[in-house]
Amino acid sequence: MMQIDIEQRKEKALALFNEGYNCSQSVFCAYADVFELDQELARRLTSSFGGGMGRLREVCGALTGSFLLLGLRYPASDPNDKKAKTDNYASAQRVADDFKSRFETIICRELLDVKRQRESPEPSDRNAEYYAKRPCARFVVEAAEIVGREMMRIND
Repeated sequence: MMQIDIEQRKEKALALFNEGYNCSQSVFCAYADVFELDQELARRLTSSFGGGMGRLREVCGALTGSFLLLGLRYPASDPNDKKAKTDNYASAQRVADDFKSRFETIICRELLDVKRQRESPEPSDRNAEYYAKRPCARFVVEAAEIVGREMMRIND
């Protein structure tokens, strides 16, 4: 069974978010070393998923980063392996359901109570006001916990 110090990963995800990385980068990069991924590559892979996928305010980036981790932990890379696909999708659904049970939705614009579906591609300035108003740090921390527990759930 995979062993992960979830508290340490939550702290790492929060620190990354507070450094200015997007929600997806923060969750994914907090666990990248578990899969021996280079941090720069991890940041690049997840750079378009912040703001609910490119600031489209769709699925929360913290959850998207979690799903990417599940693909590494429970891969479904053989198109003919129906069991692997089923296990992978079930894992993703458990993570989404847990997140939704905590926050009522997995949709970025609903989490942020943003009326517009699509915003300017320009990211928000990360300043004291941003961090005081936005609940995103909480979503990052909770997603890091949820995905960590899920990755330890099934025996190797």
